[in-house]
Amino acid sequence: MQLMQKIFNTLFILTILISSSFAEETFLSLKKNEVNVRYGPNFKSDVKYVYKKINLPIKQIDKKENFRRIIDLKNNSGWIHISQLKKSNSVITTKDKILFKKPTSYAKPIAQIKKGRLLILQKCEKKWCKIKSDNFKGWIKTNNVWGLN
Repeated sequence: MQLMQKIFNTLFILTILISSSFAEETFLSLKKNEVNVRYGPNFKSDVKYVYKKINLPIKQIDKKENFRRIIDLKNNSGWIHISQLKKSNSVITTKDKILFKKPTSYAKPIAQIKKGRLLILQKCEKKWCKIKSDNFKGWIKTNNVWGLN
């Protein structure tokens, strides 16, 4: 009986350690117009590349102290300090989309949004998000966008 209890306790502890070591995958956005992406999770690591697009959505795939390992839409990855990131407020279209006046396909179309366009999120409801892009505001369907949690 004691052996079973020890095995159970060991498995329980291993499960907790393994599950806590994986970072929750979540989308974030770049806080600034220039953000360094590093090879490792510290300031001593060399800069791998530099993003030059504020609000660019990225996916957090790991974390270590104050650094987040990220991946972008094109599968580039690296480490960014948490001070350069914010809660996700944007998406990128992965296909051409129609911007509608209201959250229904029967609403008046406002504009065509081209694939690869960065859109600022205002709010999301069911399968629709209200977005802002340059001079346009309206609703898009949430399919074929990258950056939604």
